[in-house]
Amino acid sequence: MTDQASATDPAPGRRPELVPDPDVEAARIAAVRRYDILDTPPDGAFDRVAAMAARLFDVPVATVTIVDIDRIWFKAAHGLAGVKEIGRDPGLCGSAILRDDALVLPDTLRDPVAADNPLVTGEMGVRFYAAAPITTSDGYRLGTVNILDTKPRFITEDDIATLADLAAIVMDEMELRLSALRALRNEQERREAESRHAEMEGARAEAERAAREQAEKDKAAIAAFASTLQRTLLPPALPVVPGLELACHYHTASVHDVGGDFYDVFPVDGGRWAFFLGDVCGKGPEAATVTALARHTLRAAAQIDPDPVTVLNTLNTALLTDVTAGSRFCTALFGLLAPQQDGGFTITIATGGHPPVYHVRPDDSGAVWVKAIRPKGGMLVGAFPQAPFAQTTFSLAPGESLFLYTDGLTEARTARGAMLGEDGLTGFLHQRTRPVTATSLVEDTVALLTSLPDGAGDDVALLALSVTGPETAPDTGIAATVRTTAAPEHFGQE
Repeated sequence: MTDQASATDPAPGRRPELVPDPDVEAARIAAVRRYDILDTPPDGAFDRVAAMAARLFDVPVATVTIVDIDRIWFKAAHGLAGVKEIGRDPGLCGSAILRDDALVLPDTLRDPVAADNPLVTGEMGVRFYAAAPITTSDGYRLGTVNILDTKPRFITEDDIATLADLAAIVMDEMELRLSALRALRNEQERREAESRHAEMEGARAEAERAAREQAEKDKAAIAAFASTLQRTLLPPALPVVPGLELACHYHTASVHDVGGDFYDVFPVDGGRWAFFLGDVCGKGPEAATVTALARHTLRAAAQIDPDPVTVLNTLNTALLTDVTAGSRFCTALFGLLAPQQDGGFTITIATGGHPPVYHVRPDDSGAVWVKAIRPKGGMLVGAFPQAPFAQTTFSLAPGESLFLYTDGLTEARTARGAMLGEDGLTGFLHQRTRPVTATSLVEDTVALLTSLPDGAGDDVALLALSVTGPETAPDTGIAATVRTTAAPEHFGQE
């Protein structure tokens, strides 16, 4: 799309001011209307983003705003009680949506445009302002995620990136909300059409048949909605990590309930990568709320400080202080990957009540060496304010793998009716004959679950990482491959 603003000739002593292009502004307003968000009641997801921004940057005020034709409307406002909207004056939010990147004003009184803004000159006396645009996939900036302070201050490039991540989270929530609204409207229209048809028919037999069909359709609609929601809680694909092969698998025990297992792999700083896997207590919408909170918190916290214990402490605080989480808690494992000169990786793992990770490698005799990595002392996340979390550091050399799972795997029942358990899983990993790669580990484990009489009785998430060696590197010369096995189960479909 075209630029959304152009510069006007400045008055003497003032910097050029960006002015919206009329045609692009009209299209932007149409995009705002498309999401049907203006003047809607408070929403916990957006309130959490504002509260998280205030916590992460230690500022008194943080907001999520949508910019209308002649006003700036607050969808969420932390530390700004009683204010629902302000005029669209230039300098702060009104100027931030005209930029592709973040707007940062360390001292608003030193900015000729912002110095005249009512939030600066008025009772609030804003002296510091930073905002990241909330941008649609087709390039329209709907509003901003803002942080404000009454005293000048500076923020780093990493802080600006974190603010942009929070704006992206808001956009994800708006897309999910829009999908739900469309599904609801389509459902209402379908129900109205079927109701009119039933009235015209007037026969009891036809009404009973329609009711049975409706029940089946409702069941399918619930399953489809649960599948759509599940997709928003999991990464759509694993990233390409130089020197690593990654593989994952996700299976929900029921197509009608959203599972509470989650995982992700993403970059942090200095060539390092982070990964996590966890399991929220319970299922359904409440568990989905906690799953979304946990996943977003882990990602945002790792951008500030990727130390695994620090990240789990941040998640523990978020679960205990967020009212929407209720009494939900989770197990979680967070790891940090640092490349080594020899092609291997230094891995630091912290755990909060999660089952052990398995370090797997072939030994000199051709057998498989398996070691359970279980840092001592890690407690459940979100259960106690001062919960300790334990971590350990080790090396993963070329040809070696790391295998992570949720307890739905070890709780699966064998043909004798006993749970597989950690001993059974260890024995299975020892007895494997295929190569020790991420893909083969996940594929063999999925085959194991399929062979059990009742499969998995609970949700199962699997994540495997293997260091590629010269003999396993792809022919293309790319140092990493990404494989996602069992795609239907990945999204809870059957």
